[in-house]
Amino acid sequence: MKRRFVLPGLCLATALATPSVLAQPAAANVVSFATSASVEVPQDFLSLTLNTTREAGDAATVQKALQQAVEAALVQARPAAQPGAMEVRTGHFSVYPRYASQGRISGWQGTAEVVLEGTDIARITQTAARIQTLSVARVSQGLSRQAREKHEAAVQAQAVAQYRAKAQELAKLFGFGGYELREINVSTQEPGVIPVPLMMRAKADVMAAEAAPLPVEAGKALVTVTVSGSVVLK
Repeated sequence: MKRRFVLPGLCLATALATPSVLAQPAAANVVSFATSASVEVPQDFLSLTLNTTREAGDAATVQKALQQAVEAALVQARPAAQPGAMEVRTGHFSVYPRYASQGRISGWQGTAEVVLEGTDIARITQTAARIQTLSVARVSQGLSRQAREKHEAAVQAQAVAQYRAKAQELAKLFGFGGYELREINVSTQEPGVIPVPLMMRAKADVMAAEAAPLPVEAGKALVTVTVSGSVVLK
């Protein structure tokens, strides 16, 4: 696994402080800085959104058609659902009017979504391929909570170790024997779910593809932990 480490530049409070601050003994030996550690890890979470659009002359017809499409999709998806591996849920559902010239309603249109998401990529893509009433609209990838927490724990330990080493190094450079922690902040840059570009095909082509799973290749996510704060040189 490739690991990347980032050490931001240092900010020395003693060098940047105003003369009035330097005159205060309590703040004279304070150094503020930050260190970061990062690791690049494979994404293990897939979110796949399927949707459909319906049109009709009245709202009730559109709503009924959307409900039927979603219910048929859920019948196909639910048997394959498994906690963590593949969760099934409904997404956006809306019905809205279409307007002609002069602001009059010329018809109604609506959209509905079903979302398949989890860590079992093969299960998700194969299930999506079996659903005929909806088409794939969006594909997103990211890190599962378990993977993120596991990697954050390791990276956090690295960032803290770097901070302590840098504090000791600065104390030595300024002619001091050690340091005392004054204020510490630990922050994590959480990788979100990243949309994957998807070239949409005509609905007839999607239907003709029958049960061919959508090809999905897992990417990389960067987990970063930053330790910032200040120390008193002693």
